[in-house]
Amino acid sequence: MSLPLEVPARQLIVQKFGGSSVADAAGIKRVAQRVVDTQRAGHEVVVVVSAMGDTTDELLDLSSQITDQAPAREMDMLLSAGERISMALLAMAINKLGAKARSFTGSQAGMITDGIHGKARIIDVDPHRVRTALDKGAVAIVAGFQGVSRESHDITTLGRGGSDTTAVALAAALDADVCEIYTDVDGVYTADPRVVPTAKKIDRISSEEMLELAASGAKILHLRCVEYARRFGVPLHVRSSFSQHEGTWVLPSPDDKITISEGVALEQPIISGVAHDRSEAKVTVVGVPDIPGKAAAIFQVIAKAHANVDMIVQNISTFGRGKTDISFTLPIVEGADALEALKAAQGEIGFEDIEYNAEIGKLSLIGAGMRSNPGVSATFFQALSDAGININMISTSEIRISVVTRADLLDAAVRAIHSAFNLDAESEATVYGGTGR
Repeated sequence: MSLPLEVPARQLIVQKFGGSSVADAAGIKRVAQRVVDTQRAGHEVVVVVSAMGDTTDELLDLSSQITDQAPAREMDMLLSAGERISMALLAMAINKLGAKARSFTGSQAGMITDGIHGKARIIDVDPHRVRTALDKGAVAIVAGFQGVSRESHDITTLGRGGSDTTAVALAAALDADVCEIYTDVDGVYTADPRVVPTAKKIDRISSEEMLELAASGAKILHLRCVEYARRFGVPLHVRSSFSQHEGTWVLPSPDDKITISEGVALEQPIISGVAHDRSEAKVTVVGVPDIPGKAAAIFQVIAKAHANVDMIVQNISTFGRGKTDISFTLPIVEGADALEALKAAQGEIGFEDIEYNAEIGKLSLIGAGMRSNPGVSATFFQALSDAGININMISTSEIRISVVTRADLLDAAVRAIHSAFNLDAESEATVYGGTGR
């Protein structure tokens, strides 16, 4: 199989395997064989692993049975255990096949982070132990999703999907030729094939479009992973660990001087895909004094609570003249801290009330071709209207249209938009494993 990028015959390859790929002993053995085959083909291999199957969710469920106010530090200690189990078992499986493997925690692999537990950010990577293992002919296996705080020296986690970010950070630090992200589908699709079975696989996509897909809820790649890859020029190859099919290449930029085999150009279709997200809630700050500085005060409070705001809409308030309502979306898991911070600042800011709604879903249409093709918005909103989907919020960028609707209407909305833009394939996509949890 020829690679779509011209790369040296001997490569340094970073391979990341998700939870569905290492969900059980059989999966771990299958991954081990794939890793060993790659090394025996003459390549240096670094492997990043997620926790097995739904281990992280199970650990969260277990902690909730103990307390609903677990200290953030102890939660990171708990959740980082899942990846350590995966890395050790995979190292055992690789050694069983006659190859050498060394496993490393995130801190041992040099993943240095800030001190924010649960959603730490990588501030430095010192992979000298990984490099030493490679120089000795071993496969280096790194626990994803975790690092160590430079200030406190405590274990930290990078947030859900953080193993992708670990893999790309290591690829950049090691100057790897490619970072392969293995999952339970054959690549990036025009929609989640669990919701739209006839979604098409995308062969090549720019990091700009992939950023928008990831930011809009597409779970195939973590947003920070794509940002990191784009910043450091790391080509990503998203593929399935359950098949040998070529997957989707995410290229740092369509303007980069990257050679495509047989002279094939990086095509820019009008629409790349449809993404959806059920993980956000809507907050409305009601009756805000309509004077300069009040919006800034609200979002400064949100920022200090370490909550990430997504969509923002401001309307005339039902409280009458001189008042405005400010609505925004944010991750559900950050909602409680944001609400608590806002309530504490209510007297100072002077708003009347706060409304919170977790029963929403976000739908996004992404495509670089929106820049130069009129009529996309008209088709988009007409399709939602025909499907009886009411819209609560709208947000746009040069290559994206996002709307918020009721959570129970989200799947129907995704299928309606996917069909309206003729994205359906003739056959159904294959989902090899995983629960989508």
